[in-house]
Amino acid sequence: MRRVLPGLLVVAALVAIAAARGMPGAAQQEWRFELVGHADPGDVYAGDVVGHRDFAYLSSRRGRETCPAQGVRVYDLRDPRRPRLVSRFGRVAGTWTEKTSVRSVSTPGFKGVLAVTSFQSCVPTAFRGYGLYDVSNPRKPRQLALVRTEPRGSHEIWLGTAGRRAFVYTAIISSELRSSPNYDPETRDATIPGKPDFRIFDVSNPRKPRQVGEWGAWKTLGVHPNHGVGSGSLRANLVHSVITNPAGTRAYLSYWDLGTVILDISRPERPMYLGRTAFQPGDDGNAHSAALGRNESLLVETHETDGGTATLLDISNPAAPVRLSELELTPQLLRQGRAGQDFDRVSGLDLSDSVHDPKVSGGLGLFSWYRQGVVAADISDPRSPRIVARFLPKPVRDREELLCPRSACRAVWGVDVTPKYVLASDMLSGLWVLRLRQS
Repeated sequence: MRRVLPGLLVVAALVAIAAARGMPGAAQQEWRFELVGHADPGDVYAGDVVGHRDFAYLSSRRGRETCPAQGVRVYDLRDPRRPRLVSRFGRVAGTWTEKTSVRSVSTPGFKGVLAVTSFQSCVPTAFRGYGLYDVSNPRKPRQLALVRTEPRGSHEIWLGTAGRRAFVYTAIISSELRSSPNYDPETRDATIPGKPDFRIFDVSNPRKPRQVGEWGAWKTLGVHPNHGVGSGSLRANLVHSVITNPAGTRAYLSYWDLGTVILDISRPERPMYLGRTAFQPGDDGNAHSAALGRNESLLVETHETDGGTATLLDISNPAAPVRLSELELTPQLLRQGRAGQDFDRVSGLDLSDSVHDPKVSGGLGLFSWYRQGVVAADISDPRSPRIVARFLPKPVRDREELLCPRSACRAVWGVDVTPKYVLASDMLSGLWVLRLRQS
């Protein structure tokens, strides 16, 4: 008997991993990805991907030397075998837009589908911050507002609702350090906290966004941004990304070497610290992204570092998170994913075999894993997660030789789960539409 897991997009099955349950000799259950469709924009590197209704929103990233400002590409998935580019938005000269969030919103000031995308600048004079767009008609996006953030643009961003209000939650990397009144750019040090990395904007009227809250670990906890764990130039405490729970009452800040910081944001004007995850001696840190499961009692935390893996934690008591397990690829899977590919270091890190972003759907975790593709894991028992399937996009030539100048490669950056599909973005080959089947 074959079934498609509800809530999961079906993706191409290049690797299927059998998982036995129960006693030896019991029937094995096999999950596999099926490839449904693919679209290669054929231009600059792809960023994250998010799905909403029958459309996929594919963000973009700057190249090694170029910054073509391709913005966010919108694909119609009504025929998922042939994703069709129908529009673009967020094309601002001198910028790239690597993270986008899309939600249905109903407030006194707006009713429809709202998108927010992050803007980072390639040149000092370019715009940096985030943009809000009405994508109620995805074929004709309308710009509603551009919001500048200092001292740099929005790195990763989240759009959420709480009651009849809508909010943008954003990470401004290293703001608390770099905006300090006595920041020394030569030593990259300071002694006075600047403007916090984490900021909350009320976008209930998306034509007139306004900042209502902020939070920083240096000002609140006395933790200096430069006193991170691990080693190297990225040894730091900074907000890399943020998610919230569906009710908009808690925020989860991926605070790099500080772990995942959990805040009570039921009063967004005054975020309250509840607790954080912590690293063990010898860990590199680098808490990159997070996802929630098991009625918000489970946190999946990914680490972007050399050979980075995912940690599963019980956060029933946010003041004392409990580490349950690590999700790692087996040596055999690593060898298969590496075959014929050479990867350069990026920002001083070897990210070729690192996990990137997580998503959770029921008892399954979905992960983008750079060279190692899209990974599906059974996390129904979070103390003993099991990898059950993987999809490996075909390696392609790196147009600007940022990642693999001497060979073709793959670099799966983003993954998202919709009621119909699993969506994945490969930095080099674009959008992949998948389904996950069980037989």
